[in-house]
Amino acid sequence: MSDTPKFEVIDRRKIKAEEEKEDAQPAAKEPAQTAPAGEPAPGPRLVVNEGRHEAAREPARAKEEPGLMDELPAAPTTAESREQKTAYDASAQRLEELIRAQNPSVGPQPPVGFEHLVQQLYVTAMLQMGAGTQEGQRPRVDIMGARATIDMLGVLAEKTRGNLTPEEDRMLQTVLFEARMAFLELSSMMSAPTVPPAPPAKK
Repeated sequence: MSDTPKFEVIDRRKIKAEEEKEDAQPAAKEPAQTAPAGEPAPGPRLVVNEGRHEAAREPARAKEEPGLMDELPAAPTTAESREQKTAYDASAQRLEELIRAQNPSVGPQPPVGFEHLVQQLYVTAMLQMGAGTQEGQRPRVDIMGARATIDMLGVLAEKTRGNLTPEEDRMLQTVLFEARMAFLELSSMMSAPTVPPAPPAKK
């Protein structure tokens, strides 16, 4: 079984549409009584093709861990994305104004750029490898978490190739090189055989 954490993407547009549909529909009637055996039930009947439904469920059973792309809802429309972005920006601005009202010394926050993303991943990887541990304390190392974070930097470098400025590309390549070197040093230390101390010399 994979150790990759699972998460589910919920299409909130669908939930909202279903709620509006339920509000518009009248209350469901009580189910009709079952007709005696051998007599057809009055009214329309639901016909279920069991074999067809079983065959449709088989591919889902075969896939124990479906890919994320298979579970994603339909992409939002341009209008939906624009409306959501406007609402998000307004909400973030109100929150920033509230924080500044309680602490006037806090200036406006700079916009998040590509360098912030790279720096965030790099710092996360280094902390997972024990950097920043206070003197006298034992480092807490999450080597597999660090590997995943460094791999994210690698995916970022691969997917943005040819689409970065020379400065952005140099920063990303330097950060990726440094993080991988730190990982190599740490993993070598962890996998090195421990040598028992030599016995004291006899007098």
